[in-house]
Amino acid sequence: MKKHLTLIALLGALFATAGIAQAQNSTDTKTTAKKKVTKKVPAKKAAAAAAAAPAAKMPFSSDAEDDDSEPELGGTLSADYQCELGNKLTIWKNESDDKHIAIRWNKRIHRLTRVDTTTGANRFENHKMGLVWIGIPAKGLLLDSKKGQQLANECKNADQLKAAATAGAPAVAAAQQN
Repeated sequence: MKKHLTLIALLGALFATAGIAQAQNSTDTKTTAKKKVTKKVPAKKAAAAAAAAPAAKMPFSSDAEDDDSEPELGGTLSADYQCELGNKLTIWKNESDDKHIAIRWNKRIHRLTRVDTTTGANRFENHKMGLVWIGIPAKGLLLDSKKGQQLANECKNADQLKAAATAGAPAVAAAQQN
């Protein structure tokens, strides 16, 4: 019987020391695991932080074809346009640069580059966004070339609205006289 008790005691001691050694190893791996774990920023937060950071602004009169960057608007003249269906947009022009304009559409400012036309209309495009601005003396038109649809039509600035009102007044007076 003493042999059995001695054997059980030895086995107990063996398991106890093995359990302690295993517990120490697991504690060591937990502490090393804690040291190795780095705090990761969720993808959504990283994307939001990147979007919140201001993008580098491109010089207004740069010849580079960068349709993504917002143009620097310092030293430019702006004109607000009222369009049909209550749409509004703003266009900035630099007197020293007739090759580019900047346009605010949907709370974003886009840089558009002049495209030569045979009709004499002022046509500006942003290929990346698909925006096309066509300006004639009487009005302007904003198109989405990617979707093939009009975004804003009958866009007129203050001068064009005044000219349309004065041109319409004689026509109304002539109609009333007849």
